Amino acid sequence: MQRSTSRWILSGAIAAVSAIALTACGSGFSGGSSSGGALTSDDSKGLTVLIGSSGDAETKAVTDAVAAWSKESGTDAKVNVASNLPQQLSQGFSAKKPADVFYLSTDYLAGYAANGSLLAYGDKLSNKDDFYPSLVKSFTYDGQFYCAPKDFSTLQLVINTDIWTKTGLTDADIPKTWDQLETVAKTLTNDQHVGLGIGGEYARIGAFMTQAGGNLMNDDSTKATANTDANVQALDEVKKLLNEGTLKYAKDLGAGWGGEAFGKGLAAMTIEGNWITGGLQADYPNVKYTVAELPAGPAGKGTLQFTNCWGIAADSPNQAAALKLVEKLTSADDQLAFSKAFGPMPSIKSAADAWKSANPQLVAFLAGADYAKGVPTAKGAADVVGDFNSKLETLATGDPKTILDGVQKNLEALLTK
Repeated sequence: MQRSTSRWILSGAIAAVSAIALTACGSGFSGGSSSGGALTSDDSKGLTVLIGSSGDAETKAVTDAVAAWSKESGTDAKVNVASNLPQQLSQGFSAKKPADVFYLSTDYLAGYAANGSLLAYGDKLSNKDDFYPSLVKSFTYDGQFYCAPKDFSTLQLVINTDIWTKTGLTDADIPKTWDQLETVAKTLTNDQHVGLGIGGEYARIGAFMTQAGGNLMNDDSTKATANTDANVQALDEVKKLLNEGTLKYAKDLGAGWGGEAFGKGLAAMTIEGNWITGGLQADYPNVKYTVAELPAGPAGKGTLQFTNCWGIAADSPNQAAALKLVEKLTSADDQLAFSKAFGPMPSIKSAADAWKSANPQLVAFLAGADYAKGVPTAKGAADVVGDFNSKLETLATGDPKTILDGVQKNLEALLTK
């Protein structure tokens, strides 16, 4: 259940199919992706909504919400669940028969926006000022806000409270700095479990980079910033923990992801997103835990965020209705219902207080919205990150500066294409 990774970094085969489609498809709609003119409004055409689902709960929640809007608006709308969302999106665009509304991840925004497949409707949203600014940045391309963030997740520190207490630690020991993290990770490490177990990938280790004041690219993914001193400092810190044996990658613990290592008691702490709550409830319901904000680094608090948006096709014959549907799906009522059904956090500020009241034990995740950084959205960045992940597997013996110099070179190559 590596949800943040699977939502963002796709397999090479899928990426290759999508890359072909991205170069082949374009909009048949006059005006392409521009949002400056009037929206198409053919009321004789119903809407198709294409989603990727985490399971029955998500499918039912979205289907019910769309059905309620359809009944109220009088516009037919049907939800289709993709078995392979990236591939089916690509095929729809290539055939000039895309879904009207669809889940869209950050790594595909640039490609589809650049070739005119997407409607840049963000500024037309009646609730556009309600979205968290960092999420708006994730779906802004070439100065245009393209699509409404449908929800989001952040990374924070998840602590096994039974192990924590048995080791003699208290709430006062929850780490607030890297030095304190080193101390408690050492205290929690023994023959039964490691202090901190995480996925050995950018989608987890990148949180340390933000805490040092860095990230792989700048906020709008127009400049590569991989080999900065801040990022080197972050990888040096992770390497130190690895070599001290107080941090281990999930795979080295015999687990598929950090949540599994944590659930099995192989790690006393992990760094994961709010999706871990569903995984623990389903597979490890007896594990007691608390969630705290990640320790601050040299530059202060930092974490990564992961998000998808509701894309609207430039070729949709009824963009006006599609916009109204998206406004409904991103309303506080719908987003809070989605959160209750399958776990994501609402992407709008106006739903924050209600979400906190309903999820007091998870407030740390939402606190990250104030300082979270998005993952790179430049076209092809996911492939570069995939290569970076392979290098991170050997970080314990590798040279952080050399690793990051390679990432910098690859990202710069993307930006010159």
